[in-house]
Amino acid sequence: MENSVKKESDWILLTAIILLASFGLIMIYSSSYVVGFDKYGDPFYYFKKQLQWIAVSTVLFIIFMRFPYRFYQKLVFPIVFLSFLSLSLVVFSPLGVESNGATRWLNVGMILQPSEFVKLGIIIYLAHVYSRKQKYINQFTRGVMPPLLIVGGIFLLIMKQPDLGTAGLILAVAGLIVFCSGAKLIHLFGLGGFAAFIVWSYANSESYRMDRLIGFMDPFADSTGTGYQLIQSYIAMAHGGITGAGFGQSVQKLFYLPEAHTDFILAIVAEELGLLGILFVFICLGVILFRGILIGVRSNTPFGSLLAFGITFQLTLQVCLNVGAVSGLLPITGIPLPFMSYGGSSLLITAVSVGILANIARNNTIKSTHNIEHDKVG
Repeated sequence: MENSVKKESDWILLTAIILLASFGLIMIYSSSYVVGFDKYGDPFYYFKKQLQWIAVSTVLFIIFMRFPYRFYQKLVFPIVFLSFLSLSLVVFSPLGVESNGATRWLNVGMILQPSEFVKLGIIIYLAHVYSRKQKYINQFTRGVMPPLLIVGGIFLLIMKQPDLGTAGLILAVAGLIVFCSGAKLIHLFGLGGFAAFIVWSYANSESYRMDRLIGFMDPFADSTGTGYQLIQSYIAMAHGGITGAGFGQSVQKLFYLPEAHTDFILAIVAEELGLLGILFVFICLGVILFRGILIGVRSNTPFGSLLAFGITFQLTLQVCLNVGAVSGLLPITGIPLPFMSYGGSSLLITAVSVGILANIARNNTIKSTHNIEHDKVG
């Protein structure tokens, strides 16, 4: 009976999201109030902006949590079209907004970063296509390759901005979705090698790009140039130690560490709250990522599984790239930390993504309930 079907939410996932987003908002205030006062005469400037984005993101999360995820399969081609259109407008039209030598934003009455939305669009597209190619996923030319031509076009448009970090992230997530689809390892190794060659060739085409990629290996070799930001991050983490210098007591946010409230907010967490603050962030992120994998494993459909895996892999890679950049283990790519870094586009698309995850989880619950009722009848 209909009233016996319960749509249960994944409360563990929801709790981790709420805790992390709330903590991120607090840390954005702490890391930005000096810059906000200096630039805008308002120490709460970035805090209020992020609070507005959180309000919008909360509404979007609730909507997408309740919107049937299977319907996205009917929207695949509009999603792909809008992805190409928005990225083309950024690169080839006067609507593109340039900042710090890159044109990654679109002015449509508000400033948005289309590549953030495209990341989710590509996951939906690949999950849809590969869920329908299961019968011939072992055939490279028929099963594996055709969808990757779309990914290649998106990759080239994002590289034109240029945004090597996001472009590389999309390639990596695409590869992981292909892997989860059941493609042959020989095909995966071949694609991985080709993608690595393309990225390396692009980075090697200009000396400053290669300098940025390898600068993390020895930041002190150019302490006032490519290594400056990472060195300041080191200082922040060393200052924090295990227990931290205290909330609001960061020195590096006083115009020493660039992007303290965006890409390098984790360094401020380490400085003010120490290892304990970092552990809190990692535990919340770990719970979200673990629940995402579990949702994918339990999904009732191939599309739901691939969609959940794709979203979770993307969040996982974002966390790894951001933490790696802040700690000096990976190059600085400008990838924000989910739910923590300041920024509207990133927060909106992250909220939509986890909202879709939550909807897949709710549908898994419905399936389980039907199975229980069937067993009772039997």
